[in-house]
Amino acid sequence: MSAGTLYGVGVGPGDPELTTIKAARLIGDADVVAYHCARHGRSVARGIAEPHLRGSPIEEVLVYPVTTEDVGHPDEYRRAIDEFYAAAAARLAAHLDAGRDVVLLSEGDPLFYGSYMHMHKRLAHRYPTVVVPGVTSVSAAAAAVGRPLVERDEVLTVLPGTLPRGELARRLADTDSAAIVKLGRTFPAVRDALTDAGRLDEAIYVERASTARERSGRIVDVDPSTVPYFAAALLPGRIASGHLDTATGEPAGRPTGVPVTGAGELTVLGTGPAGRDWMTPQAAAAVAEADDLVGYGPYLDRLPANPRQSRHPSDNRVEAERAAYALDLAASGRRVAVVSGGDPGIFAMAAAVMEVAAAPKYSDLRVRVLPGVTAAHAVAAAVGAPLGHDHMVLSLSDVLKPWEVIAERLRAAAVADVAIAIYNPRSSVRPWQVGAARDLLLEHRDPDTPVVLGREVGRAGEQITVTTLEGLDPEQVDMRTLIIIGSSTTRAISSPDGSASVYTPRHYGR
Repeated sequence: MSAGTLYGVGVGPGDPELTTIKAARLIGDADVVAYHCARHGRSVARGIAEPHLRGSPIEEVLVYPVTTEDVGHPDEYRRAIDEFYAAAAARLAAHLDAGRDVVLLSEGDPLFYGSYMHMHKRLAHRYPTVVVPGVTSVSAAAAAVGRPLVERDEVLTVLPGTLPRGELARRLADTDSAAIVKLGRTFPAVRDALTDAGRLDEAIYVERASTARERSGRIVDVDPSTVPYFAAALLPGRIASGHLDTATGEPAGRPTGVPVTGAGELTVLGTGPAGRDWMTPQAAAAVAEADDLVGYGPYLDRLPANPRQSRHPSDNRVEAERAAYALDLAASGRRVAVVSGGDPGIFAMAAAVMEVAAAPKYSDLRVRVLPGVTAAHAVAAAVGAPLGHDHMVLSLSDVLKPWEVIAERLRAAAVADVAIAIYNPRSSVRPWQVGAARDLLLEHRDPDTPVVLGREVGRAGEQITVTTLEGLDPEQVDMRTLIIIGSSTTRAISSPDGSASVYTPRHYGR
């Protein structure tokens, strides 16, 4: 049996669209996808590669035994890391020996301060190996602030922030342009080195370049306590920056950087109708990045606890107050995620947040809304495609609109002959509305019109009932049920096992 090939694949600095075409193809075709992560289990590289994954590759998660924590003597750290790399290499070698290709993901470029190189040194001489370069964090940071780093004969020096302060200062004083990576806890020493080199005022700060959490500004304006590991300090060259003395044509004074942006942010997201499998990677990433989670208690309970985060649960009938609280948190500089079930824009928190955010006091705050899988689409998928043609989505709740408006819209949908997805159909204080809606629709729809009742779809108590409009029993419905009423073209088909499939054809009246 031929050995598999080891691919060291750079996935770029953060934006999945900055992953190269070759890297995306290899990730999609991989037998085994491997990636490093800390003990919290989240991998930046895996998150970037997520949109490019296809099928169900074997995933090898290489969890570092230590990262930034204190482990005592430096020899203990080196011993632990060496043992980890040896064990990780053995795990990947087992796949390669079995003939499986292994794609080992690396943020940025695999051979530019990347974790991949430790596996390369241990495995490349034993197995076929291909290294796929990626966009580096330095390139992404320069692009983020739109500042060229070098031009003509200028020299660019790339420095790790982990160098001693004196060594950093010496190298910064001797170069035209510089990029300092690996900030985080090293930031105070890096700032001091820039001061020692007389270059602090020209230094530009960029964190998480190319991602939704990108932030940039002058180094002198940055709070050291807010600096993550994935940040860089840039010193653009004077020629490349266009700062030339008009009299001599020689490099003039250096730039002063750009204004600080992005102090806080608010994201409204949907978790889908059930557990984590129904949440989009985009929403999961927003949850993972948040400092504060705000939402209806049962929706927050769907998310695993993270002691780093603060949770702010509230009752289901205080949407405006919840929105204002979340906006105030974000305005104070926090990263806030407002959590809804399903899709946040469908009878959920997105509209409430946008309404409150329209107030002048929040005019400078950016609100981002991320979509989620809706309950209507989950129930429809469970039986086939009853919403396969034109359809209407309606809430039976009369808390925010009168019953007369609901009845008028039901009649309009019935006359228009479109399928109807009904949310919030029944509660203990309004048990009569399902029956009233059924009777109203029977004035315009055939009694045999297919009806789907979906309760707790995607969860352990999932119940799917296919009945008819005439046979719709309100006692089978509660607030956890979504109702789909078919149109005149909707069809129900019985399967040999007794279950039913329901669909509305794409072609009307044929």
